[in-house]
Amino acid sequence: MVTRRRQQRYERHVSAGGVVFRRDGEGIAILLCGRRDPRLWCLPKGTPDAGEAVRDTALREVREETGVTPVILGKLGSIRYFFTRVQDNTRCDKTVHHYLMEPMDGDPALHDHEFDEVRWFPAAEALGVMTYLNEVNVLRRAIDVLEGRAALVPESEPDSEGSLATGPRPRRNGPP
Repeated sequence: MVTRRRQQRYERHVSAGGVVFRRDGEGIAILLCGRRDPRLWCLPKGTPDAGEAVRDTALREVREETGVTPVILGKLGSIRYFFTRVQDNTRCDKTVHHYLMEPMDGDPALHDHEFDEVRWFPAAEALGVMTYLNEVNVLRRAIDVLEGRAALVPESEPDSEGSLATGPRPRRNGPP
């Protein structure tokens, strides 16, 4: 008996979001989005609407997911990873663009339904609770920028210049 392997499809996906920070008396605080089941802490991000620019997507998604209206200070870089959507055997190539952001106004208690909780963490604690290693690397880059050890990525440069990591690489069990 000959077994036929289904042809694998290929799709490219783009998302955008950011590292939202504030300085307080204790140092730098980072805004993270969390779920209870499965347990997850991550950076806010999401998919562009039709015709929407990547920067506009980042601003909108952060506002929707966190309840905070941010302003972009600059680009931190991008992460790229691959995964297979098993339902239809589609190989997905995903790039997520990350920006450094400060809150202008808003309240994390007003976040949307996508997450169970949105809250501020001291930067060192945020690094320890985040679920995905590639996002930990984005946060490390943001902290380096905020502490003067690194520069933001010029937005006119190709994404490969600001590439931070590949692969979803969960630190704990969780979705890619």
